[in-house]
Amino acid sequence: MGLCTKLPENLQEVDVIIAGGGLTGCVIAGRLAEADPKLSILVIEQGPNNYGMPEVVHPALYPRNLFPSSKITLFWQGNKSPQLNDRSPIVPSGGTLGGGSAMNWMVYTRGQRSDFDSWNAEGWSANEILPFMKKFETYHGRGEKELHGDSGPINVSKGTFTAKGAEDSFLDAAKKVGYPEVSDLQNLDANNGVERYLRYVGTNGRRQDAAHRYLHPKLQSGDYPNLHVLVEKQVIKILLDDNKRAVGVEYQTNPKYMPNPEYLAAGYTSPRTVRASKMVIVSAGANATPLILERSGLGDPKILERAGIPVVEDLPGVGNDYQDHHLSLYSYRTNLHPRQTINGFSDGRFDITAAIRDNDELLGTNAMDAQGKFRPTEAEVEALGPEFKKAWDQDFKDAPDRPLMIMAMYLAYYGDHSVLPDDAEYVSQANWTAYPYSRGSIHITGPTMKDPVDFDVGWLNDTGTGPGQAPGIVDLKKHVWAYKASREIWRRMSIFRGELASTHPTFPEGSKAAVVEKADGPLVHDEDSRIEYTAEDDKAIEDKVRSIISTTWHSLGTCKMMPREKNGVVDNKLNVHGVKGLKLADLSVPPQNVGANTGGTAFVVGERAADIFIRELGIGSQPKL
Repeated sequence: MGLCTKLPENLQEVDVIIAGGGLTGCVIAGRLAEADPKLSILVIEQGPNNYGMPEVVHPALYPRNLFPSSKITLFWQGNKSPQLNDRSPIVPSGGTLGGGSAMNWMVYTRGQRSDFDSWNAEGWSANEILPFMKKFETYHGRGEKELHGDSGPINVSKGTFTAKGAEDSFLDAAKKVGYPEVSDLQNLDANNGVERYLRYVGTNGRRQDAAHRYLHPKLQSGDYPNLHVLVEKQVIKILLDDNKRAVGVEYQTNPKYMPNPEYLAAGYTSPRTVRASKMVIVSAGANATPLILERSGLGDPKILERAGIPVVEDLPGVGNDYQDHHLSLYSYRTNLHPRQTINGFSDGRFDITAAIRDNDELLGTNAMDAQGKFRPTEAEVEALGPEFKKAWDQDFKDAPDRPLMIMAMYLAYYGDHSVLPDDAEYVSQANWTAYPYSRGSIHITGPTMKDPVDFDVGWLNDTGTGPGQAPGIVDLKKHVWAYKASREIWRRMSIFRGELASTHPTFPEGSKAAVVEKADGPLVHDEDSRIEYTAEDDKAIEDKVRSIISTTWHSLGTCKMMPREKNGVVDNKLNVHGVKGLKLADLSVPPQNVGANTGGTAFVVGERAADIFIRELGIGSQPKL
């Protein structure tokens, strides 16, 4: 079969079904096929085949995946939130084969040692995970070679273009305010510094997504006749027998890909089933996986009963404890020329067809050349108030490898380019919280795919496992601190030419922190001077944060790997509690967050999961890593 949009009549049962062809699903499918080409595997992906799509393979086109018209992005509508000035936020996620790795921002980062150790799960500590980090990498950076892989399917490099002047400018300015350049910020231990960042981009300038690196070569080789991929099909639920064993899935055509729009309703009334003789793996992502479980009768009885679903297994952790590294984004005016940014690919100034034809080197960048992991000084902690200090002392002070915020320079403007002044290139500063206290939830409201999703992103509610701070205080103050810290860096950068007022706080008249829209160069040369902010200025920053805070696309933690008495959903072997033959493997399972972009963690979960499944299936030859 290979890859198709309709399951052949003679393929009604396979050994293993993987529900979700996202990042981890592709990794697992590829590794299982390698271990035993005779094992029959079926991957079911709700989105399209991503092979060769320009917006997938060419890194600089990734901002186009934010367009509402994107064919490869899912846009999850969150509930209206008073914490966000009554906004209803949108959270994008991967909507194609390869999942997030096919449409994300490709930033290469790893979690910290204490992150993985905090999972408290046998087989998942930092030392146990490191071999799997190395397994998926071919690392082209300057870091410590013994800590990185040299023969994995995913290349990690600078790609084919770096705006060296801008990169130097950010690193030099960060050093002036106390954040030194680190040669390898991804060695699990380094922190509180900046780095010349690498990306999940090959030295040939192509995105290293999981589908193109783990699946497509096998499907095209003809050497894996038992590896099957079914696209444009949504998994509705897991089929469970009377012994609570997973024996298959029910699925339907994704209505977006039905040829006759007038018959869309048929997509919801014509489900099909396919059976699995050995294992069902749900790998649909932190947003979709809990919904599949709930439609299968696995979850909180109150949620299931309200949705009209019979309870099969009482698992109240399903869909709860949702996290995202929520983001605040600001724009700066620069002296960069157009080909030092990727704005031209978004606003029409660059001919994309010609760039692809000519293999333009600028296509091989994600425009994120420099970033860092940041912690405040003790004086800054004190200035943020007693609630913040209480949280800091409990969760950060004695864990020096934990960054408070991650801050990055992106040489791109994310927004409506038609309203930008045409006097310069405008680029972005991204600040996001590494370990949010805020928690949300995502649940079904009915038994079908067309029933609306009840999605509370939870940003700025601070209802997590922190020290009991008042709602919205600590996470909000993180963003206030990050705005001030990143602004100090920008005003010292050689490329600085002003601030785009519409993306910055509206400070009171006469404020010393007022926005400077145009400048002839850096505003600050004294390393010790700092912008002065009043209490009213802080309130202006807080209000702006509430109005603009958005997603990093890092949804996580909705089906945690923890004991069920602690609201866990899976054990350390990724078995769903109380059910047989059903595994979860995606970013729904990490029990604690990581101080990094989560793509790397998803790759690791995929590799570790594949190793577990291969051993349990008794296939291949798996040496002890």
